[in-house]
Amino acid sequence: MSNHSTIKKPSFSLELVLDDFNKRVRVESFRGNVMDLVMYLHETVSASMYEKVIVQARSSQWEELMKQGFELEGHLRGFFNGSDGFVMSYYYNDERRTSSHWSVEQEILQNVQRKHIKPIKRDLPLQYQMRKATVDDAEALAHLYKAVFPVYPTPMNEVKYIRKIIESGNVFCVTEYEGEVVSSASADLNKLLHHAELTDCATLPEHRSHGLMKHLLIKLEEELLSMGFYCAFSLARARSFGMNDAFYQLGYSYGGRLTNNCYIFEDLEDMNVWVKDLSK
Repeated sequence: MSNHSTIKKPSFSLELVLDDFNKRVRVESFRGNVMDLVMYLHETVSASMYEKVIVQARSSQWEELMKQGFELEGHLRGFFNGSDGFVMSYYYNDERRTSSHWSVEQEILQNVQRKHIKPIKRDLPLQYQMRKATVDDAEALAHLYKAVFPVYPTPMNEVKYIRKIIESGNVFCVTEYEGEVVSSASADLNKLLHHAELTDCATLPEHRSHGLMKHLLIKLEEELLSMGFYCAFSLARARSFGMNDAFYQLGYSYGGRLTNNCYIFEDLEDMNVWVKDLSK
């Protein structure tokens, strides 16, 4: 589980997430003195088991972080209430910094971006039904994520956790086949900064040839627009041709790759950044 907190110091303040499972620290936003912030982050990591720090920085902040040894890994247009965000990372060991699949992931990305963008068929295949999920779907969703992901960065195999995030405002859409939930995706809303992460994308293997995920993502985009959210982004497993292709086909722009970002599927994996301005 992750520990979220607001930290206020004399020269800076920040929204901090201590993510023990993924052995990382994440700064979702901050104000104030960059050097004092970096010193605080180094002190936090040195007294713990964390291997990576990720800072979501504004356009006025990222260059100062680079001067302090951080690396620019991602670019998110419209992330901060319409202003761009920059994902800055700092690594504390060579193993976490080194990707063993980079060349394969580059090839997958190139193959995705070489494809022609095809019109999306608006109708689901017969026998499939799509709808918004409710807390009553928590058990079925937990079963789906447990079946699809042996390892996942959040406890999506736990009914209580899913019920909690739905009650807190996360929007889930599901696809059913003969009454069984076979595909799902969600939008994690940041109501302060007006952006949403499209995440928790999962489809049972035997149902992956029908383009179900594209339909779910379109449905989530429609929900976001109705609530006044225009910045949608996602982190897709860099080794997944299908998920990267889905976002590319839906008009998302590639915004970089986060090395060894989280434990997902089987191990630590690199994640590709995809972002879209829903107002266009």
